[in-house]
Formats: sequence, structure tokens, C-alpha cells
Amino acid sequence: MPATMRSVVCEAPGRITVQERTSAPLQPGEVKLRIRRAGICGTDYHIYSGLHPFLTYPRVIGHELSGVIEACPSESEWQVGQLVAVNPYIACGTCHACRTGKPNCCMNIAVLGVHRDGGMSDFLNVPERNLIRADGLSEDQAASVEFLAIGAHAVRRGSVSAGTRALVVGAGPIGIGAAIFAQIAGAKVTIVDQDPDRLALVSSAIGIKDVIRSEDKIASRLSDATNGDGFDVVFDATGNQASMEASFSYVAHGGVMVLVGLLKARISFDDPEFHRREMTLMASRNATQTDFDHVISAIRDGRADVDRLITHRSSLSQVCADLPRWAKDKTGLIKAMVSFDG
Repeated sequence: MPATMRSVVCEAPGRITVQERTSAPLQPGEVKLRIRRAGICGTDYHIYSGLHPFLTYPRVIGHELSGVIEACPSESEWQVGQLVAVNPYIACGTCHACRTGKPNCCMNIAVLGVHRDGGMSDFLNVPERNLIRADGLSEDQAASVEFLAIGAHAVRRGSVSAGTRALVVGAGPIGIGAAIFAQIAGAKVTIVDQDPDRLALVSSAIGIKDVIRSEDKIASRLSDATNGDGFDVVFDATGNQASMEASFSYVAHGGVMVLVGLLKARISFDDPEFHRREMTLMASRNATQTDFDHVISAIRDGRADVDRLITHRSSLSQVCADLPRWAKDKTGLIKAMVSFDG
């Protein structure tokens, strides 16, 4: 086992480097992974840009991961050489949320790449309970499970079912995940985004034709699209204050608003209108094992086509040049994937 490894470290906003670090010895209950793929997500771009609300620097980034087991305890159910995905939410297991079956919002949660160093490294030690079986998946697919699971969790939170009119605001990877799994649940899905080229790209990638560009008359256009009724469930995946506040007006009477995107600020809404509609407002954070299982099943049987979502590729040696560029220019970008092949 090498004593050192390469790690992608965001030292401060706007400064990212590859550093040589010590590969930590295994602790009880841990497995050592040789990382194979790491997806770049909005969290990583926010960390680079200094916009993440829960982070201190320096930080090894990366939480959308697939890896091959390099070492594990002799009594482990896992095997050396086995491909796995990673649940990056390290829950305490003892707090109120954990005791009530909600480890995704653990009161003491430590998310890889946010609260503790992540997996954009040659090697990563993780608790055995945070491994996800990826039998039958490719390395790319296994690294895509986590971001799709966030969308799947939001859809489950919104109780989407056949015939639901669902609106997804924001056509980034998380919004795409919500759209995919709302469609799988039988919903009629509409996607809104301010970038027409992105809408066209996303529509082609996931096969949803009801896409609307966000512009001055967006509220009236969305009202017309539902004959004035509004949407049964609205998912805002933008993390943008103006968008999140505007999305309340798109919800039907008796409908549900799910805030998937995260904002480092307060948001407000009109209380009389909120009550008039008897609207349900909820947050959606991370994902649970149920969501991971659902995503893996959908990938295996072809309902979630991961390969069409990976539009950009990088490597450990190139990511420090690529990530800053993509943070500023996301033209044609859905998901970037970093390979650890050398």
C-alpha cells in the first residue's frame, strides 16, 4: 500500500491544487477504496467559488464516487477488487434523526468533500456501512448514483405518482435527477431554465419535451401550460433566491413545493397566498438507502441513462485546470467525470 496519494484540494476560494498526502491507515469498521471515478457537482463548483455555506478550507473535494475495494477487514462482507458506489453522508447513528430512520439529515452529519475531506484522491477510507453495491454497473454509472439519488429522494419527498403535474425549476444535474425520477414515477414533467441551449441539451438527453425558458413572462406561460391550475409538485433545484421565491407562485392549490437547491441566505414568501393555497413546503436533503437502491435499479434496467448525462471528462492531472473553467462556463455541460486511471 503506498504511503502517499494524490488529492485534489481546494485551498481557498479560487485556488485548487493537486497535493501529495498520506494515505491514512484503516480504522475499525472502515474499508479502503482505490477511487476510479469522481463526478464534479454543483457543490464542488460552489466550494471553488466560495459560495458553500457549510465549509471550511482547505478541503479535499469530491463526493460523487466509485471505487474498487483495496483493503477491508478479514471478517468483512466486502471483497477486495469489488466495485462500489459511495454514500458520502457519514451519519452518527445515534441522534434523533438517525434513530427515526433519517440519517440523510443526521444532526451531526459529516458529508465527504464538505464537512470532512472527500474522495477526489487516489485512495479513500470510508465506513463499511457507507458502501453501496454496484454489481452490474460501470465505473461511470456507479459514480453517478449519488447525484441521481438526490433527485430521487426529492421526488419521493414530493409523493409524486402517476398523473402528477410536476415542474422542475433548474436544469442542472440535480434538477435533471428530479425530472428523471418524477417521469419514472409517472408524472407529466415540465422543466424550466434560463438557458435555451441547456434546455435543448437536457431535453435531448432525458427525453422530456415540455421545456420552457425562464423569462419575463414565465409565470403566465406556466399558468397557461396548466390551464391556470398550477403544478401539483414544484421542485426548485436552482439555489437562487429570486427563483426559489418565484417558484411558490407556480404551485397549485393543495400542491407541494420542494426546495432541493441550497442557498446561503434567507428566502421569503407571501403568507396569505401560501395559506390560501394550503400549500405544503418541504426541504429535501441528500438521500437514503431506499433512494440509492431505486437509482441503481433504474440504471440497471435502462430507465436512467447515465451515459447520456456525462458530457465532459477530466483526469486527476487535468482537473485543476478544467474545474475552474467549467465553474465559469457550463456551455454544453451536464455532468463532468474525473477518471483515476493512472
